[in-house]
Amino acid sequence: LEPKRQGNPGRGTLSDVAGWVRDRIAVRPDLTLDELTAELEAQHGLTVHRSSVGRLLHRLGLSHKKRPESG
Repeated sequence: LEPKRQGNPGRGTLSDVAGWVRDRIAVRPDLTLDELTAELEAQHGLTVHRSSVGRLLHRLGLSHKKRPESG
């Protein structure tokens, strides 16, 4: 017998909109987590916590950190 794998391997609430999130960040890379969370609710009817959106961005290899412009 082997233990069942823990966790939820890719079947989360946001898995169906991952492509939309990637495209949205490409169009507007300065979106905050709160703004992106609000857009997900308004456009897709998904009510999720901002930390869930942050974890999705991390899984997609995207950063949500703000960096000051140098120069």
